[in-house]
Amino acid sequence: MTTMRMIGKLSAATLLAVALAGCSSWDNMSHRQKSTVTGAGIGGVAGAVVTNGGILGTVGGAAIGGIIGDQVGKNR
Repeated sequence: MTTMRMIGKLSAATLLAVALAGCSSWDNMSHRQKSTVTGAGIGGVAGAVVTNGGILGTVGGAAIGGIIGDQVGKNR
């Protein structure tokens, strides 16, 4: 396993851990905030899968997913 691939997988795991830690205060969050967190988590995982664990793909996917989740949550 190459170093970059290992770093990418570690980044994806870290992103998932941070997203799950944010869910500990899930009850105090608005619907829009929950949608943002969910979108960022899904986007980060999707970005990691598409780029084979690439750091930029993971972070970019999380950012785009968070923005989409925020906009979807705004309508509720």
